[in-house]
Amino acid sequence: MKALVYHGPGKKAWEEKPKPVIKETTDAVVKIFKTTICGTDLHIMKGDLPAVIDGTIIGHEGVGVVEEVGSAVSSFKKGDHVIISCITSCGKCEYCKKGMYSHCTDGGWILGNLIDGCQAEYVRIPHADNSLYPIPAGADEEALVMLSDILPTGFECGVLNGQVKPGDTIAIVGAGPIGLAALLTSQFYTPAEIIVIDLDDNRLAVAKTFGATHTINSSDGKAVEAVMKLTNNKGVDTAIEAVGMTATFAICEAIVTVGGHLANIGVHGKSVTLHMERLWSQNITITTRLVDTVTTPMLFKTVQSKKIEPKKLITHHFKLDEIVKAYDTFENAGREKALKVILTNEQV
Repeated sequence: MKALVYHGPGKKAWEEKPKPVIKETTDAVVKIFKTTICGTDLHIMKGDLPAVIDGTIIGHEGVGVVEEVGSAVSSFKKGDHVIISCITSCGKCEYCKKGMYSHCTDGGWILGNLIDGCQAEYVRIPHADNSLYPIPAGADEEALVMLSDILPTGFECGVLNGQVKPGDTIAIVGAGPIGLAALLTSQFYTPAEIIVIDLDDNRLAVAKTFGATHTINSSDGKAVEAVMKLTNNKGVDTAIEAVGMTATFAICEAIVTVGGHLANIGVHGKSVTLHMERLWSQNITITTRLVDTVTTPMLFKTVQSKKIEPKKLITHHFKLDEIVKAYDTFENAGREKALKVILTNEQV
């Protein structure tokens, strides 16, 4: 089969790899129908995640068709259409029983990280019964790719950890796909004001159409001043960091109000400065999290009922074998006006 293979920082290739096989009785092999590229994949390509080794197939999102199942898989069979969760969970270990699937002792975020992932014609899914979701006939599978990762990530790591409440003023720093997913799902809780901050005017314009009440271009270095002006110098109840950079985390620290929440979503490849000399007395709650995907079933229902429409996040389409071109588009999102790209395996 063909797959997108990581060969060290800045190096990748669309090349031939062995088709995956069942290794454990709980495995399934899924033929990829549609997949996408995540901002975390770009962090991998930069070398920010040293656990990813040369030769790994990248990617942790997608929908597909079950090709084969192990003898212990009871919920799926050959031919079933499925959503692939970015988090693999055994459902039995101490962490899974706490709902912390991301810390599963035999799983977690391993696809496209510690084992081969989804940017390929086929992928092996460990613990398939707990790591796949059935797709009903007639569902929009393109939209459901967004349930693999970005919707639950934005919701769980940003909105839930940030304890967004009715009437709150919140700020989302970063209007990429994850930030926009947090924007969409924050509206479940009817915050009064949603401020979105980014460097890209196109993404800010999209955020407006998705429900942002205010947008701020931070390229002039005055985002904190702008937020304080909007909030009468009080700051925001919840600041959601959706980029993973020192500068964006610093903005969140500076704008969160007394008693507020700073919810980190971004993947940080470098250290940040925690300004405890100012925050120690402010009753601030700072949260970190890797998505657990515990909310995926609920989010699936909201997508099916069109309460939220994540398909709006999709801006570009490519054939799966055009993935190197798709990476160039995604890496140059400002130039290409890209949010999520969809890659379709035309061999399905």
